[in-house]
Amino acid sequence: MKKLIMLCVFTVLLYSCKSQSVTNSKVDNKVERMMKGNWTISSVDFTGSDVMTVNSFEIADSKCFEGSTWKFVSNNNKGEMMLNNVSASCPSFSSPIAWFVNKEGQFVLKVLDAGMKAKKVRDGYVLDMGAMTETSFQLIDRVMIGGKSTQVVYNFQKN
Repeated sequence: MKKLIMLCVFTVLLYSCKSQSVTNSKVDNKVERMMKGNWTISSVDFTGSDVMTVNSFEIADSKCFEGSTWKFVSNNNKGEMMLNNVSASCPSFSSPIAWFVNKEGQFVLKVLDAGMKAKKVRDGYVLDMGAMTETSFQLIDRVMIGGKSTQVVYNFQKN
């Protein structure tokens, strides 16, 4: 009898924790359909200053993402990203991605290794969505620099 009671309590706790997640399965399909296609990051801006170094997505300096190309496939929430700003300070990088926009309007991104399924990747990124039109949108990352919250704004243009 005790085992049954403990199992019920555990199930309730697990359910209540899952419903709090920003990565829940509820998505904003309308926004996702607007994002479908090929995009380029036209610029990366910072609130307060342009003299900052931010390591975006644990890949490279945020300015290395200017000119990067992104493909978003909305029917399966897959895609790819490629850094094209290759220089001495910017690496060459290409990767498949998994992504979605949750009901809270946040963009959830996982950078995948080739052949890896998104559910096997435990780490990801949650960014806010900014202004969006049919030909442009913004992703906004909040980072702490010098103990102060700063926004990194990735400006996307449709190809």
